[in-house]
Amino acid sequence: MMAKLSRKERHRLLLQRIKENPFITDEELASEFGCSVQTIRLDRAILDIKEVRERIKEMAKESISKLKTISPRDVVGEIIDIELENFAIATFEPELWMTFTNSNMVKGQYIYAFAESVAMSVIDAKAALIGVANIKYKTPVFANDRLVARAELKKKRNNKYIVWVFIKRNNEEVFRGKFILVALNEETNSAQ
Repeated sequence: MMAKLSRKERHRLLLQRIKENPFITDEELASEFGCSVQTIRLDRAILDIKEVRERIKEMAKESISKLKTISPRDVVGEIIDIELENFAIATFEPELWMTFTNSNMVKGQYIYAFAESVAMSVIDAKAALIGVANIKYKTPVFANDRLVARAELKKKRNNKYIVWVFIKRNNEEVFRGKFILVALNEETNSAQ
């Protein structure tokens, strides 16, 4: 929590924090700046800054057109930033129906599907399959947890791409995976 800031200084810092982390919520900002959520909402209105869900939707709309390997309708979560052959960032909020009934923990298949989507989105190929996946679930995920994934293309050799994916919840890593993707030949749908 910060010392009491002037409105002008709070506005400057608010703009900076949202630029650094567009996923930050009003509640997190209020806690960080030592003010009420209503003050943050008023500041956002004055500065014409959209709320977190709208910021994410805008980023997703801009990024989705860059997808090559995977169709936007096949993506689990939302791709919000992408640079082909470099990195991709996505968000995902698992729903209650994706959980185990007895524990309310999200089933691993949904976390894996999210990671796979982000890994595939970063490569520049018409079609690809996961050849090898080395994954680690680090901590349980529950319905409505806001997950943020970052995929990074680490190496490309011929038709093989090595992509690392890290999934976090509130800056805590919940999943990581190393994927080897194999680009398929367009004419035959076989490995090149």
